[in-house]
Amino acid sequence: MWKIPRRFSLTGRLCCFPKDPLEDVETWSESVDKVLGCKGGQIAFREFLKSEYSEENILFWLACEEYKKIKTVPDMISSANRIYSEFVQTEAPRQINIDCGTRENITKNISQPTLTSFDTAQKLIYSLMARDCYPRFLKSDIYQGLLRRNDSR
Repeated sequence: MWKIPRRFSLTGRLCCFPKDPLEDVETWSESVDKVLGCKGGQIAFREFLKSEYSEENILFWLACEEYKKIKTVPDMISSANRIYSEFVQTEAPRQINIDCGTRENITKNISQPTLTSFDTAQKLIYSLMARDCYPRFLKSDIYQGLLRRNDSR
């Protein structure tokens, strides 16, 4: 559900995108929201986070964004449990770095999830990405290479 397609290429177009996914690469330096706001930015940032062994941050953030769009209670319960078991519970395969109070609060309420169940944790992860990861991303070979490639077009 929150996986980024493997068929995406950072060097070329993909048929499902109406425009070149890297067309906005220069705007990514304006804010982390610009990066997270487009598929190309999400994929490039994910590749960078993967290189830093913190890919779970963007995967969790994206999962929460999808979760907020859910319309039915059964889908919400199913998705909440999937997010919880993959990212939140202690020893989760992609455990995110959140404080124990936030983790305990989610654990306590996971049996009756709401669309805001993960909001606090998502805000913490967003802050972590914006404050720590994003500045390094802008200096990374991944982003700098995309900028150079974009400039040479």
